[in-house]
Amino acid sequence: MRTSIATVSLSGSLTEKLTAAARAGFDGVEIFENDLLAAPLAPEEIRARCADLGLTVDLYQPLRDIEAVPAEVFAHNLRRARHKFELMRRLGADTVLVCSSVDPSAVDDDALAAGHLSELADLATDLGIRVAYEALAWGRHVSTYDHAWRIVEAAGHPALGTCLDSFHILSRGCDPEGIEDIPGEKIFFLQLADAPLPAMDVLQWSRHHRCFPGQGGFDVAGLVRHVLRTGYDGPLSLEVFNDVFRQSEAGPTAVDARRSLLMLQEEVGVAGPPAPVVPTGFAFTELLTPDAEPLAALLGALGFARTARHRGKPVDLWQQGEARLLVNTGAAVRRDGTRIAAVGLESPDPAGAARRAEALLAPVLPRRRAPEDAPLDAVAAPDGTELFFCGTRPGGWRADFEDVEHAPAATDVRHIDHLALTQPWHHFDEAALFHRSVLGLRAEDSVDVADPYGLLRSRAVSNADGSVRIALTVGAAPTDDTVHAQHIALATDDVVAAARRFRDAGGRLLPIPSNYYDDLAARHTFADGELETYRELGILYDRDEHGALRHCYTRTIGGVFFELLQRDPAHRGYGARNAPVRLAAQHAAQAHAGG
Repeated sequence: MRTSIATVSLSGSLTEKLTAAARAGFDGVEIFENDLLAAPLAPEEIRARCADLGLTVDLYQPLRDIEAVPAEVFAHNLRRARHKFELMRRLGADTVLVCSSVDPSAVDDDALAAGHLSELADLATDLGIRVAYEALAWGRHVSTYDHAWRIVEAAGHPALGTCLDSFHILSRGCDPEGIEDIPGEKIFFLQLADAPLPAMDVLQWSRHHRCFPGQGGFDVAGLVRHVLRTGYDGPLSLEVFNDVFRQSEAGPTAVDARRSLLMLQEEVGVAGPPAPVVPTGFAFTELLTPDAEPLAALLGALGFARTARHRGKPVDLWQQGEARLLVNTGAAVRRDGTRIAAVGLESPDPAGAARRAEALLAPVLPRRRAPEDAPLDAVAAPDGTELFFCGTRPGGWRADFEDVEHAPAATDVRHIDHLALTQPWHHFDEAALFHRSVLGLRAEDSVDVADPYGLLRSRAVSNADGSVRIALTVGAAPTDDTVHAQHIALATDDVVAAARRFRDAGGRLLPIPSNYYDDLAARHTFADGELETYRELGILYDRDEHGALRHCYTRTIGGVFFELLQRDPAHRGYGARNAPVRLAAQHAAQAHAGG
């Protein structure tokens, strides 16, 4: 299907918005009136610019407060509408969006509303324009799509149809099944947006918190299926009012928007990218560091052994169990501390995973490799982390490394349980959609965690069996890299033994306040000496109906710290209840180190 996006969904000047939409692969745009009014280009120049970019102008919007008003007000409205229709002819737009009235002078009279809209459609017909009438969720008298359709149907004008907007329909809890009663040819336009499900005024919700399909809690795909059953053959268009998007660079936002529609089309079964290839595990996690010595000491204390060295690059492989960490000290390493730079994902079909990623507009990364290096496809996640698709057969990327003599690794750590990747504040929703669509991972509920200086927002994505888990977080204090750092959670069968071995090897565990353990004693029952052991080692504890989670943390090196984690088999959480305590302890540790 054709795709379109409203210019209000992107940041920048109108020219920048049009360019971003075209580069992302959209077919058309909705021109928002404020964008036109602020543009230095004449309507004819904007029309030419769109044509040069391969964009059609699918809608001009909005025309407000038209219908069911006193006669003198309606006469003024018709004069206003004629001016807008003339402008639309110059712009090359043939459909106008008319929102249901919020004018205090409007009356609750469907017959009058139908008559006024019919007169407006007469005027529009003379100028080659169609009128798409939309029910605003906060409309004074018309606030539901079925009410708007009754008025359009009563008017019976060929140039008058309805515009369906997923936000206005789903935010009111309306049943979209009734959409199938509307003839497809009378649905002049379809606008799509998702949204989280907060409790707030619907107007505030609409104007500031919409998001692209797949990023919120609405069943947008279900609504679209109802629309398609009517025979609607217009574009799928995005109209998203979002404060973050309006402060972000237009290009990446447009790509994210287009990706959301590609995924939506896949969900409703009309088209889509190649089938998802869900990763089955972590092949490796690569750390960049300007100074390998502190990191090597930490990994050694954790029981890792340096088992191999890359044949042509300053990259060491550290391993324990199935947990594999690459430590890169190359010239490209940034000087601002240790960080996770790349993740190798085990894939049953690396080439298929790469094809899907490219079809969903993921930036494909060129590989700088020697002829003898293993060929690996890689894409960039929104935060810049490189994702490598690695085959599950023996050899592969591991063939690039030569074994080195080493002492045996410990046996505490079995594998990587999960990664926590901190996202730029304006890429959080984009990152969740990226990992869902490109990698085929399932998104869990977003949670807010209290930080001493604000809120930390987190959302995990995972595969079905939990062998790949990634927690995406955005912090309250974006300049505080030590506290809101990335971290690697290492699975162990005995966190007490692992923590003791780490401490005895010279590792430093994050100290946890005694008050935390006093509260644990009130909430849970422990075996004799168990709670005292947790207090001694700084082990945190959480339990739900599926079992228990025990975990502790190392001190931070640069922008990375490690977690030792023991989970009961059915427990799928990440210790969110304990996160405020961990964050406060990290703030205190940072202050102590700095003082």
